[in-house]
Amino acid sequence: MALMLAATATAQDKKGDNPEDNEVDMDNPTFVPMVKVGKVLIDGDSIQYVELNNVYVYPQPVFKNAKQRAAYNRLVYNVKKVLPIAKEVNRVIIETYEYLQTLPNKKARDEHMKRVEEDIKKRYTPRMKKLSYSQGKLLIKLVYRECNSSAYDLIRSFISPIRAGFYQAFAWAFGASLTKKYDPEKTDRLTERVVLMVESGQL
Repeated sequence: MALMLAATATAQDKKGDNPEDNEVDMDNPTFVPMVKVGKVLIDGDSIQYVELNNVYVYPQPVFKNAKQRAAYNRLVYNVKKVLPIAKEVNRVIIETYEYLQTLPNKKARDEHMKRVEEDIKKRYTPRMKKLSYSQGKLLIKLVYRECNSSAYDLIRSFISPIRAGFYQAFAWAFGASLTKKYDPEKTDRLTERVVLMVESGQL
């Protein structure tokens, strides 16, 4: 839902509390690698172990020219920029869904969703305007990846088909589509590689 206006964004980087306000550090990981230390009892002996997050090994990318290298670096930059926002959207959706389950009837759920929609517009519209056009399109795809559903479907499920259609038409005016799916095996294979390495703290 937070992606309704992603396609209208313009690039602005400055230090702040939100991911889109921060400069992207290309030399250090976006996410801190996980290290978990624990103990397990085996045959009466206490054995300490260390659990790490996944580490992905890929061949070094080969570029035919400087243009391809620049495109790859731009993809890494954009993923590091918008992946934290996509994960934030996923958390918002999960929390909203869980809270809706506690409400007694449809009227209460509709009233709550109206407040949620207003809050999302107020909170996220200025944030999305800080993203570039390509970052907005990538964000729509990464929301699909994180939530296993397109931004259009999320809006449609939470708000209404009419409003979802309006936001979709709005996105099309800027050359984006909220129905865009994420295909990690084909079209978005390189993006998925970058995302996995960013998530694991390798980029």
